[in-house]
Amino acid sequence: MSEGKLTGIIIAAHGRHYLADVDGAKLQCVTRGKKTNVAVGDIVHLTRTSNDQAVIDRIEERKTLLYRSDQYKSKLLAANLTQLFIVVATEPGFADDLISRSLVAADAAGIEARIILNKTDVTASLERARERLLPYSSMGYPVDEVSARAEPEHAVATLAPLLAGQSSILIGQSGMGKSSLINLLVPDADIAVREISAALDTGKHTTTFTRLYKLDELGAHSSIIDSPGFQEFGLYHLSEGMLERAFREFQPYLGGCKFYNCRHLIEPQCAILQALSEGKIAKMRHTLYGQLLHESAQTLY
Repeated sequence: MSEGKLTGIIIAAHGRHYLADVDGAKLQCVTRGKKTNVAVGDIVHLTRTSNDQAVIDRIEERKTLLYRSDQYKSKLLAANLTQLFIVVATEPGFADDLISRSLVAADAAGIEARIILNKTDVTASLERARERLLPYSSMGYPVDEVSARAEPEHAVATLAPLLAGQSSILIGQSGMGKSSLINLLVPDADIAVREISAALDTGKHTTTFTRLYKLDELGAHSSIIDSPGFQEFGLYHLSEGMLERAFREFQPYLGGCKFYNCRHLIEPQCAILQALSEGKIAKMRHTLYGQLLHESAQTLY
């Protein structure tokens, strides 16, 4: 490779400023022109412009891309992921809508999804939380129970094997204990955040950007991405065809409807609606499907 030409992985993004890890060295990066289509986890080809700065020339083809979108724009969350962890807790209450949307996004992107139930030491709310997660575990999404604060060793023992050899992201609403889990899994996370903040010049706003931590002690290609807590997960970018396939419980019935262009909403002799009436598909999930179809039709970008 010629002098000045490098390959690295994007470990943080803030606005149009990026931080790349090139064999352990951190380089501040910008894109050429006004493009901002770079995501944390992207493998990038760079041209070094100074000791600690570079320009992104090219993004390698992504294996996967996770992003959310509203009516007007999309926001890249991370690239080249192999799995997504949705962190929920016994308290404060979690939103089923966010869980379901995250699972749909993962399935649509070809990323394995798991749910972490944190704060299991809050026993008063534990059974209710387990009950609310049953529809997801019955669809085949694994649920791992931990308590980052009360039983940190158990939490690490539970999650570390799941992270080995994987490129993972933790997502969830604020207050679910994502930061506590990251600090357990990445002992130097606080130091890394300060370094990244200084490099990206984000000051104290350390929770507003997505960042990647390498987990070399768990084996090659192991990394975990922490994302800011968010309350909504827009999926306006998913087309009708993508949506019906992203609801995994629909799959056994696809192709069984009377009409080939069935939308599974009010059509006669619809296999999905039949399964819904028989309790094989949860009403909550079918309602979300209808909502996402409606959103998909509103897209303006």
